[in-house]
Order: sequence, then structure tokens, then C-alpha cells
Amino acid sequence: MKVLVLGSGAREHALVKAIAADPEVDAVIAAPGNPGIDATALCVAVDILDGEAVAALAREHEVDLVVVGPEAPLVAGVADVCRSAGFAVYGPSAAAALLEGSKSFAKEVMAAADVPTALAHVCTTMDEVASALDALGAPHVVKDDGLAAGKGVIVTGSRDEALAHAERCLAKDGGRVVIEEFLDGPEVSVFCISDGTHVVALEPAQDFKRIGEGDVGLNTGGMGAYAPLDWAPRGLADQIVARVAQPTIDEMQRRGTPFVGTLYVGLALTSRGPKVIEFNARFGDPDGHASFALLESPFAQLLFAAATGELEGFGRLRWSDDHAVVVVIASDGYPEAPRTGDPITGLDAAAEIPGVVVLHAGTRRDETGALVSAGGRVLNVLAVGSDLAKARSAAYDAVSLIELEGARVRTDIALKAERGEITVGA
Repeated sequence: MKVLVLGSGAREHALVKAIAADPEVDAVIAAPGNPGIDATALCVAVDILDGEAVAALAREHEVDLVVVGPEAPLVAGVADVCRSAGFAVYGPSAAAALLEGSKSFAKEVMAAADVPTALAHVCTTMDEVASALDALGAPHVVKDDGLAAGKGVIVTGSRDEALAHAERCLAKDGGRVVIEEFLDGPEVSVFCISDGTHVVALEPAQDFKRIGEGDVGLNTGGMGAYAPLDWAPRGLADQIVARVAQPTIDEMQRRGTPFVGTLYVGLALTSRGPKVIEFNARFGDPDGHASFALLESPFAQLLFAAATGELEGFGRLRWSDDHAVVVVIASDGYPEAPRTGDPITGLDAAAEIPGVVVLHAGTRRDETGALVSAGGRVLNVLAVGSDLAKARSAAYDAVSLIELEGARVRTDIALKAERGEITVGA
């Protein structure tokens, strides 16, 4: 099997490594890829928002499967173009990807499918925003309705801060915001794989969105993650498939827009049961890495089964008994004004630690061939160990060997879970 993976971040690096490990895979092509991916796959510079260019690349390399990593090409309809060209594609159509592209649309689908979620108001004016904030009370949750790379949400006790964020969102062309009630309880990521009719779920993970220790400060694209969640209710993944993912997939099918790909279900395990915070239409970064690092079933074959409508016959997923921890190394100034172009060293030493893989998120080669930072989140250090403590220790030992001037790293990823300090309300 030949597989084409679209994207250039740590998510795509993790996907490429998992796909390449499948015994049925002969070759992986990445577009455009990054310096880390280049060690495993053939990287080709292509505009992944240009569906025709992507389809031409797939034809040139005679690929059997196209895997769309990021959300932007999904919403742009790249999966549609590649499907029309006759390729098996893992990733939803533009119409189905609206589950991520529009939070108000996702709320509409959740309501139709009777999916438990937060109360919400969709607002297009500041007067509507003010009324919604007053109706739902603090803490205030304000979400940009469109794509925002995981950083369009603010959760704050300050009404002025909530209003300011809403005003920035509304200032965009066609700007809309969603004001939601705040959900108590720990947050969980469940990645559900669908072929448009059937659904299976990966091992639930937990990620850390805030920039600061103890979950304070600005939201980011994610500063770390871990799986499995030993503290979570037994059978949580199956429960979410039955109560959330399958009804959503059924509703999308009913609307004539079948969803093929990854339905990310972001949950809060509240005192009143699991409630959906948001949907995404692709694997998360870094929480997705932690989930499929533990998967023992052949990954490329799983994605191909979903892309070709054969998920029901794939069989039950097999899982390792290990634990996985991901720690993100971000650049100086992230997330407000990330600095780029700084040298990165120590990756080879870090990768020599047993169980450690260093995933490239925002890197490039400079004119001398040296590795330098090229984005806000620069590296994701993934470690797998026999228990959570061993995985954490390996991840942070590897992080300590990597040098990036001014790097921002949270030291508390999975710490509360290791200490047994996370509880779920009755």
C-alpha cells in the first residue's frame, strides 16, 4: 500500500510514523512534510489547499490512500476533489467538515442527534453577546465560530475579557461567536474513526491547552497530553460512541453528508455525566499522538477500512498495556508572539532514551542545513512506558536534552494523574 499524508506538523509526523509501521505499507509520501517526517517519508512541496494539485500528486505516485491531516484542507474540500479523482480518502468532505468549521453548525447537529452538550447562544452582535454572557453567567466561555487552530476559545471569569474576545471574533468577515455555559469536571479527548456508517473509538486521552503551569494563562494548540486515563469511568470510549459519535454520524448520514474520517469528541466529564465541548474533524495534536501511540492494530489498514466503507469488518481494536505522555516544546513568546529561527540541538540524544520519539511540529532547515524553529509549537516529545510515571520520566528526561533558546515547556503534564489527584463527579 502507498499512502499520501497531507500536512506539516507533529500530528502528521505521528501519522506518518504510525502508517509506516503498518506491514502492509510499502511507501509514504508527505505533502509538504517537515524535517522530521523527511526521515521516514518522501516529502513533496505541494499546496495542500489546492485539491487539484493534491490529486495530481496522488496520481503521480499511484497512491492507494490519501490521509488529510489538518482541518484547513478538509474545510477547503480537498478530500472531495481527491475522492472525485477516484482515490480512497481518509478525511471528511467539506460539507461534513463543517462539524469543525462552524461551531454553530456542530451545535445544530448535536441538538438534532440528542447529544449532551453545553447550553449555547450563537451571536452576531455585541448586544447579543452581552445578553448571552449575562444569561449564562461566569465563568464565561466564548468561541470563535470558525476555524482558529485550537486558539479561538477563551474561558474567563472576567466579563470585560470575554467581551473583548467576542469583539475580535465578530470583527472578521462574517464573524460569529458561540457563548456557552461553563462545564465542570475534567476534560477528555475521544477520537472516533468512522466510515460514514460505523464508528470505533481510540483510547481516550487528556490534553493541556493553557500555556501556564496549573492550567493558567492563554489557550494554546496544546502543551501536552497523555493516555490512557486510568481515573476515567470504565467503558468510557464505548459510552461515547453509543451516546455521542454514532448518533452524530447517523445524523450526518441522514442529512446526506456522510462523515468519513476522525470525529474528535472533546468532552467534560461533569457531575451530570459526559457533555460535549466541541467536535473536530481530524486527530488532535498532541492528544491524538498519545492515543494512537498505544494502538497495536495496523494503523494504515484501519484508516483504509474507514476510507473504503469497510470498518465493520476490521475487527475489534487491539491496545498496548503501556502509557503514553507527550510534552510540547514551544518557542519563546508562544502563543502571543512566537519567535522563530532559533537553533535546535539535542534531538539525537533525546531519541536514544528508550520509548521516546521526537515529533517535529514547527521546524525547518536553514541555509546551512541546521535545524531551526519555524513555528509556535516546535517539538512534541512522545514517550511510552509501562506505567504513567515511567512514561512521564522518560518524556521529561528527553526534553532536558533538547536545547532551544527561550523554550516554553510545562512541567506538570500528567502530574495530577500520576499522583491520583483527578476525580470525576458522581
